Parts: sequence; C-alpha cells; structure tokens
Amino acid sequence: MVHGRSFLHAVASLLILGLSGATKKEAVKNNSGVQPAGQCGTWVKNPEGGLFTSPNYPNKYPPERECIYIIEAPPRQCIDLFFDEKYSIEPSWECKFDHIEVRDGPFGFSPIIGRYCGQQSPQYIRSSGRYLWIKFVADGELEAMGFSANYNFTADPDFKDMGIPKPLPFCEFEMGGSEGVIESQQISKDGKASQTEAVDCKWFIRAPPRSKIYLRFLDYEMQNSNECKRNFVAVYDGSSSVEDLKVKFCSTVASDVMLLTALGVVRMWADEGSRRSRFKILFTTFQEPPCEADTFFCHSNMCINNSLVCNGVQNCVYPWDENHCKEKRKANLLDNLNNTNGTIIGVTCCVVLILLVVSVVVQIKQPRKKYILRRDDFDPTVFQEVFQEPPHYELCTLRSAAAASADLAELAEDLESFHRLRRSSRCVHDHHCGSNQPGSTKGSNLSPTAIMTEIQPQPSRPLLPQNTANRRSILVMKHSYSQDACELDDELDEVPTTSHRLSRHEKAVQRSVSIDF
Repeated sequence: MVHGRSFLHAVASLLILGLSGATKKEAVKNNSGVQPAGQCGTWVKNPEGGLFTSPNYPNKYPPERECIYIIEAPPRQCIDLFFDEKYSIEPSWECKFDHIEVRDGPFGFSPIIGRYCGQQSPQYIRSSGRYLWIKFVADGELEAMGFSANYNFTADPDFKDMGIPKPLPFCEFEMGGSEGVIESQQISKDGKASQTEAVDCKWFIRAPPRSKIYLRFLDYEMQNSNECKRNFVAVYDGSSSVEDLKVKFCSTVASDVMLLTALGVVRMWADEGSRRSRFKILFTTFQEPPCEADTFFCHSNMCINNSLVCNGVQNCVYPWDENHCKEKRKANLLDNLNNTNGTIIGVTCCVVLILLVVSVVVQIKQPRKKYILRRDDFDPTVFQEVFQEPPHYELCTLRSAAAASADLAELAEDLESFHRLRRSSRCVHDHHCGSNQPGSTKGSNLSPTAIMTEIQPQPSRPLLPQNTANRRSILVMKHSYSQDACELDDELDEVPTTSHRLSRHEKAVQRSVSIDF
C-alpha cells in the first residue's frame, strides 16, 4: 500500500513537471522578436499590441544577460510603451551597469530616447515612427526583479489628414539561382498593385545550402527622400522579422549589402504619394573559400559559379570576374573607352564645332573682294598689235569707247585750230607745213603771200578706228614732226586734258614762228 501511494506521488510529480515544462515552452514560443530567442523572458504579440518582460520576471533576472526587443507597428501608426509599476533594476550613476535603453527606430544606432534604471519605472514613451528598439543589460552583480512592459499601436499624427490606410495588397516574390535581378517594376508588371495603391512588398532570395548572398544596387531613388515613414528599402538577413533587419535605406544613396545566411529578404514600402520610388538590385550567391572546382575566386572571400565569369555583369565586389575578358570576345572601339576618354572626345568635338561656326560667321561678315570681269567682246589682238609696233608708237591711255570718242573729238578740234595757226604763219621749213617738196625755203626771197599760197593744209588722218563701237580703244599717237627741227621742249607722250593740250600746242606754235621769223 505504501509502495502504491509512492507510485501515485511519483506520477503526480511527473504530471506537474510536464505541465510546468509545457508552460515554459509556450512562453518561449512567444519570444519571436527577442534576441537571443528563448533567453529574454516572455514576449506576447497581438495585432493591436503586446507584452514583454525581463528574464524570470517577477523573480530576479539572471546575471550577464543582454536582450534586445524590437517592436514594429503597422504602416501610418506609431507605438505607445508603458512600464509596469512593479519595476526594479540595479541603480547606478547614469545607469552605467544594469539598465534599459530605448531608441526611436529599428536599429541600435537609432536616436536614443532614454536609459533607465533604479526603483522608479519610466514614464510613458511614444515612438515617432513605426519602430522602437529596446535593450536590457544585466552585469554580473546585484540582480533585481526586472521589468514588465506593455505596448499598443496608435495612429501616427503625421498622417492624420490621410485617414485610415486601406488594406495593403499581398505582394511577395520568390527568387533563386546563382544570380538574379530584383526591381520595383516587378510590382506593376506582375499586377501585384496599381500605381495608386500603397505597397509593402517583399522579395525572398533563397541561396543553396552553405551559401551566402551578395546584393549590389544598380539603381535606387526615393521619391520622398529622407522620409522613411513614406518610402524605404530594407534588407533582412535570415528572415523577414524585425530583429533580422540588416539595413534600411530611405535617403539619396544605397550601398551594397553582404548577407551572412542563405535567406535574404528585400522589402520596399511606399505610400500612395511615393509610388515613383524605384530600385534595382543584382543578387549573387556565393560560398566562402576554399573554392570548389566549378567556382571562381573573387579575391574578396567569394567563390561564385564559373558561369558568371565574363558574362558582362559584375558579380564580385570588385570586377575580378570581368577582367581580361576582352581577349575572349571580339574587341571593339567601345571596349577602349572609359569616362575620361569619352569626356575628352566630347569636349574636343564641341571645340571643333564652335571654331567651325565662328569661321563661317567671319566669312559671312567680312567684305567680299570685287573682281573685274573681262567683257566677252574684248579683243586681245589690239594689245598684241600695239606691242608689236616700232618703238615710236607709245601707249597713251586705255579708255572705254564712249570716253575715247569724246576725247578724240576734242583733240581733232584742237588739231584743226593748230593747222589754222600754221596756215596763218610763215613757213620756213617744208616739214613745218606738211609740204612734200624737197629742199628748204630758208633764206629765200619769197614773199609772205607766196609762202601762204604754197601752204596747203594736209587732210587730217582719221584718228578713230572704224570698229571702236562696243570695245575698249587704245589711243596711240605717232610723232608727226621732228623734235630737232622744231626744237619742241615737250613731247606728246600722253594725251592731256583739253585745256592743257590747247595751251601747249599754242606755245609750241608761237615758239616755232618766232624761230622762223
């Protein structure tokens, strides 16, 4: 009987232990979002809020413990955090030992809200956005009861004019392989959401076992830059839980990301007014050295698949996989061009174009040279005849037919006057009066009447050629009398103006008559 009772006590004890173990397992199961999982007390999550505590609460927390709690609210909502009055953490100056640290954001470098310790619980805390980051630290001495905190979600005052957000469409993508491209355009291409809907999309990248993932941004732009509440791109390493959040981009630049697990998650959030935000990421799966036979070593602790070498895409952190690839494909001119060469060529072409335009403008603006066109009716044989004549013919002037005709008419009148003067004077030498009779009359006893009778005016030779119409004329004068006999000082080398010709002819006649008489 005693043994039977002992047996019943043993069974009851086992049942109690089992129930207690089941209760502990249930508490650990709710620890999602706590790091390290299962060692940082209870965390109960609900759609509208939750509860989390320090390890062993309400009993003393264990020494040498560090726990991180990250709370995430739905879009356009923020977090209200309340600490229970049953609160006790080892007090210290500036809470340098055991303490609770609360930050306004999802990271340990987010803006700090406060650091708390002692016997008085912190006051009510509200986040400015969708995240709160809480860390509990316990050193190796003087443990206390710890804390219990409740949180709930409330509407973000920054979006009070936009009303209650509409239900978000389901938007998830599965990616795999040795490489691939994920981009925001897939949302509209696959019909996940329209251009007027807010989106919260996730891309799950699954790498082979014992592999890791490298993400390189090819394109990135946020429509509302530096407004993380309205648009961002986040990267998770291991799961899509907030505690696995690796990095979040919402400013003007995004950097490459190296993940340490075989599961990577890329998340994009954009509200209705930020749908023009975009990104494009190239993911490459790799293994750590030593590299296998079918892999390529990237010199950055990366072993990628050989099929990715010389494929025209940089899959390594540095372009080792694309170096020395010009020998494998036909080289062209573009292979030898880089940004510097392209800039030099562009600047040179612009300078040449500007100089060409300036030269054309200068040619248009400067005065043009005037050229004298030779008339079609010009007869070059006239010049040839002149220059082939004996030296006593001289070229006097070159004029048009109309001008030459007028000048010759005046010259004919002057010569006629000259002949009249000669006929009215006494001739001493035969050649003075144009006589063809040989001999000389100088010293003879002829009377002036006889002399004047002998003087017969010679018919004047026509001075104008018959074919001078519509051509340029050349006036050539031939000496008609001897300079030695007449002792004329001036020769008729050129045809002067009418008044000068008349005065010179009159002087010559007077001097000749004075000599004779």
